[in-house]
Amino acid sequence: MSYYPLTSIPDYYGIDALLTEEHKLIRQSVRDWVESFVMPQIDHAAQNHTDLPGLMRELGKIGALGPYIPVEYGGSGLDQISYGLIMQELERGDSAVRSAASVQSSLVMFPINEFGSEEQKKKYLPKLASGEFIGSFGLTEPNHGSDPGSMETYFKDMGDHYLLNGAKMWITNSPLCDIAVVWAKNEEGKVQGLIVERGMEGFTTPETHNKWSLRASKTGELVFNDVKVPKENLLPGVTGLKGPLSCLNSARYGISWGVIGAAIDCYCTAVQYSKERKQFGKPIGSYQLQQKKLAEFLTEITKAQLLCLQLGTLKNDHKATPAQISMAKRNNVNMAIEIARESRQILGGMGIMGEFPMMRHAANLESVITYEGTHDVHLLITGLDITGINAF
Repeated sequence: MSYYPLTSIPDYYGIDALLTEEHKLIRQSVRDWVESFVMPQIDHAAQNHTDLPGLMRELGKIGALGPYIPVEYGGSGLDQISYGLIMQELERGDSAVRSAASVQSSLVMFPINEFGSEEQKKKYLPKLASGEFIGSFGLTEPNHGSDPGSMETYFKDMGDHYLLNGAKMWITNSPLCDIAVVWAKNEEGKVQGLIVERGMEGFTTPETHNKWSLRASKTGELVFNDVKVPKENLLPGVTGLKGPLSCLNSARYGISWGVIGAAIDCYCTAVQYSKERKQFGKPIGSYQLQQKKLAEFLTEITKAQLLCLQLGTLKNDHKATPAQISMAKRNNVNMAIEIARESRQILGGMGIMGEFPMMRHAANLESVITYEGTHDVHLLITGLDITGINAF
């Protein structure tokens, strides 16, 4: 036995009837690309701790980078449900693939589009949309993760340029990036965004090695040692934590869709395996405990799909709140990691083999449940929204 290609996606509540034909066409095109480009090489990449060659260019070709960015800046001008469906199909391939597209779209292109000058939009967005440029996002620091307001990275006004110092950690794509959207404090202690370009003196991007998770993704640091940043590289449209937090809201929204794809990959594999694997003279899918697991998987996937579809509708109408996005991110990532773990048990010893996706998804989701706001922090965000009392 080996990897089972996906023949159908779970749709227990007829959710497809609520999607447009364009939504379904977009989903199918990304699904086909994942089958042809990602699946044949993802296990080798994860096992060997290497990224997929040419990934960003390929993502650009299929329109997966900044799909909601206006067409005039290189995007496709799609709605938020389309973006979510793209993230779902990419993460069915691997969280590293979705992470690459998510960072580029929500953490680099989104702030440039929302807060950048017209010159910045024209200079960077088309090349980011095509994958010619690779972007990274600098917020988390070695000493500050869940508390970004305490960041230590800072910049000074030197008259004709800014001087940037500090470091960012756990940065997806940092070793590969051409530009980085970096959040730092100005001399008044207020947070602002700067676009830092590869080649600026004093800017280095050391890679993080020895990861057990997201092994098909490049992770590293962004280090700034007296980096001279041109004044035209300051994002003019926002000051304060509203800037980076709005980026994170967009990324968390994409994650809430994406992890459904990982769960679906595990579920479909477990269903097929349970029908084919025989013990004690009959398929293991005929036993109550295995059916219990499969029924719970489908229930949780269906709940996550409904949560995301309504959230996407709210987001299209500009009504989705940060707390609503936190609830979806927390619930859906937890759902996916539990399905990855339990579906591995259905496969028994075979579940640890690279021919099947469970262990790879489970390891990846250990990162996803932590980044863009930890599982526990999102719980407290919901608690704050319920009570009005900050428990941080």
